[in-house]
Amino acid sequence: MSDATERPAADSDAWATACAEDLEAEKARRRATYGPGPGSAAEELRKLVDAVADKVSALPGPLFGVAAQGAVQQFINQAKAAVEPVIERNPGVFDHLAAAGNELLAAYRSAVESQEARWTQGTPPSTGAARETEKAGDPTDPRDEGPGPDGRIDLD
Repeated sequence: MSDATERPAADSDAWATACAEDLEAEKARRRATYGPGPGSAAEELRKLVDAVADKVSALPGPLFGVAAQGAVQQFINQAKAAVEPVIERNPGVFDHLAAAGNELLAAYRSAVESQEARWTQGTPPSTGAARETEKAGDPTDPRDEGPGPDGRIDLD
């Protein structure tokens, strides 16, 4: 074989290596521009628990009283002690829950947008087979007796 057609063994994944390097460079550029991205869902939950504990601890003392302030602090410590082992044992679960929450949010958003579109366009909310049934009339529905004798529908 000639030198032009031979490829060294180290270059077999050159494209994948170049793509990985470009991706890492882009991630580094974004971190420099926008700061560090959010951590895992487990880390975010840990931060949330700490932030709530700090806010509750910072509430003014006369609001709760001295005895109640101690009880609140004890409750915060117990909550942290209960949450921390769960986070440590199951960090992936929180990532899955966050992804599922995002999917539910997307589904809800889609439903709301389509409903809002129907409201603004003035079309009835039923679609598909239900709309065909409404047009044809359901013979088993006792309320559907058709128009009155003079061609008008009696709404009473």
